Amino acid sequence: MYPHNQYIIFFLSSNKKTNFKKNNIKNFYQAKIEAIKIHKYAPNSFYCGCKIIWKEKKGIPDLLSCGYKVRKNKNRATRIEWEHVVPAWQFGNKKTCWKKGGRKKCKNNKEYKFFESDLHNLQPSIGEINADRSNFMYGLLNHHYDLKQYGKCKMRIDFKKKIAEPPEQARGSIARTYFYMHKKYKFYLSKAQKKLFKIWNKNYPVTEWECKRDQLIFNVQGNHNQYVYTMCEKYKLHLTLKK
Repeated sequence: MYPHNQYIIFFLSSNKKTNFKKNNIKNFYQAKIEAIKIHKYAPNSFYCGCKIIWKEKKGIPDLLSCGYKVRKNKNRATRIEWEHVVPAWQFGNKKTCWKKGGRKKCKNNKEYKFFESDLHNLQPSIGEINADRSNFMYGLLNHHYDLKQYGKCKMRIDFKKKIAEPPEQARGSIARTYFYMHKKYKFYLSKAQKKLFKIWNKNYPVTEWECKRDQLIFNVQGNHNQYVYTMCEKYKLHLTLKK
């Protein structure tokens, strides 16, 4: 789980309805700008838990802080990128525009633009991990699979099977993101995937940061991830934010 040494406490709005009128985000570029503002409060990077040094519009992961070892791409390993937890491919591949040329051809598709820029689906990840994970589905790998693929970061990726096994501290957030995105955007999710995410959702409950992040996104985008919000209420993490 994310470190709890900062004891973040905050207030979550009692309005559970999605307020799309508040959503001023029109594209992925704008979403990334807002994501930087939100995640400057993040305790660390997604997956590997590295400290992030923010310099204006750039995020630089402190690789030594989490014992990260570069696998191959040093250039992307030294920058923070915005990972789509649910890959754009998983939603877009069935659309006509995608079949004509992938992501670039879907830039003017209104539904795709909402999906691509949904802040609930964006996480700050080490660029190399973002590149290696690609559009691979999350899953569990054999225990004997390379345990030190990225040094002390416990992310594991099987390129042949196209499966990414995330560290435990990211699994709950991944599950709740998938449930939210699946409900909102209606893409295909297999029974096996749903079963795995139900287990992760149960075994890895929300953290204080996950709840705060949900509220910060609500302030900009106008809607909660209900799978996060309801759990924050259950565990009484919807308290008054310390100034």
